[in-house]
Amino acid sequence: MRTVTLINGDGIGPEISDAVVKIIEASGLKIHWDVQTAGEDVISQEGVPLPERVLNSVKKNKIALKAPVTTPIGKGFRSVNVQLRKELDLYANLRPCKNLPNVKTRFDNVDIVVIRENTEDLYAGIERQVDADTAESIKIITRKASERICKFAFDYAVNNKRREVCVVTKANIMKLSDGLFLDCFRRVAQDYPKINTREILVDNLCMQLVQKPEQFDVLVLPNLYGDIVSDLCAGLIGGLGVAQGANIGLDCAVFEPVHGSAPDIKGQNKANPTALLLSAVEMLRYMKEFEYAEKIEKALFRTLSAGICTADLGGSASTTEFRDAVILNLQQP
Repeated sequence: MRTVTLINGDGIGPEISDAVVKIIEASGLKIHWDVQTAGEDVISQEGVPLPERVLNSVKKNKIALKAPVTTPIGKGFRSVNVQLRKELDLYANLRPCKNLPNVKTRFDNVDIVVIRENTEDLYAGIERQVDADTAESIKIITRKASERICKFAFDYAVNNKRREVCVVTKANIMKLSDGLFLDCFRRVAQDYPKINTREILVDNLCMQLVQKPEQFDVLVLPNLYGDIVSDLCAGLIGGLGVAQGANIGLDCAVFEPVHGSAPDIKGQNKANPTALLLSAVEMLRYMKEFEYAEKIEKALFRTLSAGICTADLGGSASTTEFRDAVILNLQQP
């Protein structure tokens, strides 16, 4: 039996974690959950939102399913998400964005995978105050980080039978930094002759995403553009409430929804577990539990197709009612 770290988060985190764990259990897959608490709720007991025990658990088990965690505002604590990525070198942010049944959006046939470099670019946080009226932020792009994220994107395309990888930059203006990222993409692409490639500027991409998003397949981007474009793509499929995510390194991976901890509806049985469930499905694929991943995904799609959804998607189901409907649909052939 595989052991997986479960970071059940705070706010609505424990509620949606419980729902997803019960759905996975009902599928018949046996997982031992190493439950770890993190976030605002543990600060009073342990002094920090991400205790060392959580990092040690993920390092030991290599895989984690993480619910939303609140980062306290104005208290000087580093973001739990950022700290996990830095400490575990989770260099690849994976954001599949695909239309869901019966979730009304402006576009159909959206099936885009956004792959974002997670460790450098402007998000390296190298800033200084030049003088009272001028601040400076340094954009870091390295060959090592650029090549490994491009290789990750092409490997993902091969393993998931995708047709194309498109690199997104602003290399016409930032000829050295984005130019290096683009050069790395071109070099890596030579090792994958069966995968089509495309190059696009980030501003042009954003325009085309809101005109014909169905034309795009796999996108690979530096950190800043990836952060922005991944949320744009989430908007194409219904918003952050249905947006799954993963942060993957060489030997560790953390799967998590994109949305926040929504403390305003904590404990009200209103939260939508869809994004965390889709993240768990991606986790099962990563674990090569393809049969269970497909089984759970089909049950989720049947539930949504039947019009059963939580209030954020226009429905009336509670968290537990939605969970029970998915479990019932697991029994269908």
